[in-house]
Amino acid sequence: MPLAVVLILLVVGSLLFHLFSPWTFTPLASNWGMVDFTVDITLWVTGVIFVAVNLFMAVCVIKFRHKKESRAKYEPENKKLESWLTLLTAVGVAAMLTPGLLVWAKFVNVPEDAHEVEAVGQQWHWSYRFPGADGKLGEVRAELITMDNPFGMVNEDPNGRDDVLIFNPEVRIPVDRPVKFLLRSKDVLHDFAVAQFRVKMDLIPGMQTFLWLTPTKIGRFEVLCEELCGIAHHTMRGAVNVTEQGEFESWLAGQPTYADTLNRQAGNAAAGASRYVVCASCHGQKGEGLVALNAPKLSGQSEWYLRRQLENYKAGLRGTHKDDLFGRTMAPMANALADDAAIADVVAHIRSLPDEPAPKTIDGDIEKGARLYRVCAYCHGADGMGVQALNAPRAAGMTDWYLARQLQNFREGVRGSHVNDFYGMQMGFMGRTLQDDQAINDLVAYINTL
Repeated sequence: MPLAVVLILLVVGSLLFHLFSPWTFTPLASNWGMVDFTVDITLWVTGVIFVAVNLFMAVCVIKFRHKKESRAKYEPENKKLESWLTLLTAVGVAAMLTPGLLVWAKFVNVPEDAHEVEAVGQQWHWSYRFPGADGKLGEVRAELITMDNPFGMVNEDPNGRDDVLIFNPEVRIPVDRPVKFLLRSKDVLHDFAVAQFRVKMDLIPGMQTFLWLTPTKIGRFEVLCEELCGIAHHTMRGAVNVTEQGEFESWLAGQPTYADTLNRQAGNAAAGASRYVVCASCHGQKGEGLVALNAPKLSGQSEWYLRRQLENYKAGLRGTHKDDLFGRTMAPMANALADDAAIADVVAHIRSLPDEPAPKTIDGDIEKGARLYRVCAYCHGADGMGVQALNAPRAAGMTDWYLARQLQNFREGVRGSHVNDFYGMQMGFMGRTLQDDQAINDLVAYINTL
């Protein structure tokens, strides 16, 4: 009898949870309402079976419970029961499969007027590529992928010169127009998924897959990787911003083409020296950093990371949080750099400064720090020198008190909370694995040994 009561409570509790739970589908924002219909049918079929089987078990437990005077009856076959079970099973399976086949038939037939965009996945980052004025995407090859050519563009292909490259996890697409996402992975299995669009697809190294949809609502929707792709899989976030056609075209026209990236001028260290004079008042003439002015060491840091942080300050991704006192001090200084050329010049000058290890000021348990750093090493490297492909800057030999402060800021949401700071958001997820300030000190103390 207790087992029967448990089974009945399980059925009643499951039904109540389904009816009154606050968790449900995100609002539909594409043409794929058929997917919701298919899922609803599956829930009804499996729900009815779940209720029927468990209540049947409860009835059997009650009706055929042990009684001294009762005897079991041996009945090896019941053709009538078997026929009904076979028929009902066939109907249930057909009811679940048929809508899915209809959805798949529509899914593999992409509208001829669909706008194409390529989504490229890598650990742990999304980037995008649009065809240019010729309407054709240029050829790409995996073996050509480098830090300077992250998409693996074939330089000899004229169709690729006007391709628009979006090396950013956020992309825009126009509303009420079919869009075909061509999907490509640089490294391991990924999965491009936007919950509101209801369609998703795996990215498989060495081949191109696709999905298509017609967005029906203007808004910003989060992109997730729904294929376990490594230790930072949960941090692989992006966004699809659905806008009006005119706004989309204006945005696309302002993005760099492959030809623009080839023609981009390198920074001029000599010109950057005069711009660096202001920076030197806090960060030091040699970029060594000054603890009294809360200015970290800059010399020896990666060029791409320095550039990105200056751009983040200028765009308001850093230095706007009310509790980021020192970041708010830095923001107006970054805004003094008028354009990308000025940033490139300053960064080129910083890169020319002598790289001397920063003084060590943090003490901690190095053995515990080494265990904590095993997770960090996946991105920042076992030697702490950073890995550009993983968007992880150098940590070894840099200012230790600054590292500790930034880890605290990431953990507390002071840094990485801006909606467009995707890489700061990633570090926020990782920073929250450090339970307290002692764990941070242990970790930084170990980094000091690298």
